[in-house]
Amino acid sequence: MSIIQLTQTIHIVPKSSEQPGKQNLQPTLPGMESETLVSPPVSNRQIAEVLADIADLLEIQRGNPYRIQAYRNAARGILALRERAADILARGETLSVPGLGERLRSRIAQLVADGTMTFQDGVCMQTLPKPIRTLMAIEHVGPSTAIRLYQELGIDSAEKLWQAAKQHRICTLAGFGERSEARIKKAAAHLLQRPQDGAA
Repeated sequence: MSIIQLTQTIHIVPKSSEQPGKQNLQPTLPGMESETLVSPPVSNRQIAEVLADIADLLEIQRGNPYRIQAYRNAARGILALRERAADILARGETLSVPGLGERLRSRIAQLVADGTMTFQDGVCMQTLPKPIRTLMAIEHVGPSTAIRLYQELGIDSAEKLWQAAKQHRICTLAGFGERSEARIKKAAAHLLQRPQDGAA
């Protein structure tokens, strides 16, 4: 029985390309020193999207309905906050979201602090629908991406994924851009053993 570990991750600002410990030997003019990049706070919408993605995945697995509802309620509660959850947590205060348990509070705090939320529970691959398992066999396509491609575009195979990317339908989805579409297209082409820009 195949078990995977899910990690929901959001990246706000790309990491600096400078290697740690590597000194810049080129002289710098006064006032032109490198600036330290500071990631902007995670928004409430981004937190809610991660929580909603986990709820969707649990639902497809036919998971515990109370748990699914807890994630959805948490997403709605975060969106209803009058200020950023990141600002509330920075002050050391508790998020005033009704029904939010300690486990979810700690995961949201992790997401705000690191830009990463780790979903600790194992996911049984056999409980996912076959089209989603098929898409997950393609590089760069994780559970959440596979679910969205299947539900929103009706894609259930590497061939359909390649065609959709070729027609630039994937980059029309929220959260996808031309770069991620090209990466997925290349991965699907590799699986199909067809040139990335070959004929349909």
